[in-house]
Amino acid sequence: MKTRIHKYPRPAGRNRRREAAMTLCELMVSLGLFVITVVGFLFVHISGLEWNQLVRAKLGASDEARRALSRLVSDVRAAGVIRVGSGNIDGFAPITAGEPQIGNAIQVYPRKGDDSRFIRYYWDGEDGRLKRTDDGNTAVVVLAHSITNRLIFRAESHDGVVLTNNLNNRVIGLTMQFSQLVNPNIMIGQGGYFDYYQLHTRITRRALE
Repeated sequence: MKTRIHKYPRPAGRNRRREAAMTLCELMVSLGLFVITVVGFLFVHISGLEWNQLVRAKLGASDEARRALSRLVSDVRAAGVIRVGSGNIDGFAPITAGEPQIGNAIQVYPRKGDDSRFIRYYWDGEDGRLKRTDDGNTAVVVLAHSITNRLIFRAESHDGVVLTNNLNNRVIGLTMQFSQLVNPNIMIGQGGYFDYYQLHTRITRRALE
């Protein structure tokens, strides 16, 4: 008697499940690639945030400088007489002849021979700010913040030499060294975005006699 063995086909659903399953090696490789991709996206995102803060810091520094210079340049260029000296909200004392014309303030007279009208720019040592007032008004306008150097104004010749007299064609030099930016509010120096930040410019009156 011969015995016949019949082979029956396996169910199609079981074959599909077996073909769709992943081995442990494949799972580990897929998981590793996923982790590398996520870490890469996080790194790019964090780097973008750092660059964004750096750009904001540079824009903040430029904005501070622009606000400090816009009115000062306009007043100095249109001035009739300019005096360099020491001053605050209460008064102004010009540097005497024969002494280096370097001080924390300047007083700008729009018209020559008229001392009743003036504009005073001065560095306030109490809060380290550059301020502006006119005609002895108690109201002041803050132009720049966190300035560390006291002697920010100087009268110079055309080649940058500090003068000891009131030459009519002298140049007004302005130097401000910042320790902090206001917008965005960040410190300059160790741990900040800048090692050193300084603004230096020179301004001359338009009407030279």
